[in-house]
Amino acid sequence: MDIRRSDLPLLISLDALLEERNVTRAAKRLNISQPALSTQLGRLRDLFNDPLLVPSQAGRGMAPTDRALAIQSRLHQALLDLQGAVASSEDFKPLTARRDFVVAVNDNVFTLVGLTVAQSVLAHQAPGIRLSFITPIEANLTYRMERGEIDLYVGLARQVPEALKSRLLLKDEFRLAQRKGHPRGTENPGLEEYCKLAHVMVSQEGQFKSSVDNALEGAGHQRHVVLTVSGYNQIALVLGDTDCVATLPTRLLQRYAAGLDILPLPFHLPAFDVAMAWHPRSHEDPAHQWLREHFIRAAE
Repeated sequence: MDIRRSDLPLLISLDALLEERNVTRAAKRLNISQPALSTQLGRLRDLFNDPLLVPSQAGRGMAPTDRALAIQSRLHQALLDLQGAVASSEDFKPLTARRDFVVAVNDNVFTLVGLTVAQSVLAHQAPGIRLSFITPIEANLTYRMERGEIDLYVGLARQVPEALKSRLLLKDEFRLAQRKGHPRGTENPGLEEYCKLAHVMVSQEGQFKSSVDNALEGAGHQRHVVLTVSGYNQIALVLGDTDCVATLPTRLLQRYAAGLDILPLPFHLPAFDVAMAWHPRSHEDPAHQWLREHFIRAAE
């Protein structure tokens, strides 16, 4: 094979085809039509003198040939290296740059630092910079970062995959919150009273148990959880209109301090670390460094 006969768009398409193993999905990912990608696959087959992808015996999608499997990892890494080299050589100027960043955060972390970052970027005279905050899914985080689908993860430090680079942003701890004027008064609760109160908590799956309950069970106690919601900021709405209480990070509760009493817990819960993480291929990218600096300043 004469590599000079190939071109970069074809190799990018081959990388997507080998990952997706489905022409329709690969075309959607590449933002081209399915017929156009099928034409490119035909050119790739001529170039490599190999079918590369054949119909799967399972009846869905396509299966790579031995030749395709042999080149897949090296092709993918070569494209990542090329992308990193181009990004590192750019003279990044926020005033004129055009760049979209995808940041994976939950709504608690968005409240702690993401909102401040958004305000800072908007005030930084960078009209071509756009931010997209999405819900993190830690299970495939490294893979999505490698593919360039996510630029930055900000969340619990203990959930950062080892393959990623990271930096600690802040430490926080838990407190008890109730609405101002709550009928129980403003005294610090004892453990027995705490457990009997009506608690609201965050659960994406609708479960009535969290690390708070695990800590209580370890001490032989159980709290009374009556309500779950899917997001942290929804809890402030619940607390304002009910006699429920909630155990939440202190920095989040301070955002709503005007309408809440924030009290110490009657038992020990360890503090937790919030970190930001990024893929090594983005480490030297000036634009990525600029974004990370905004998060560092926001956390400070």
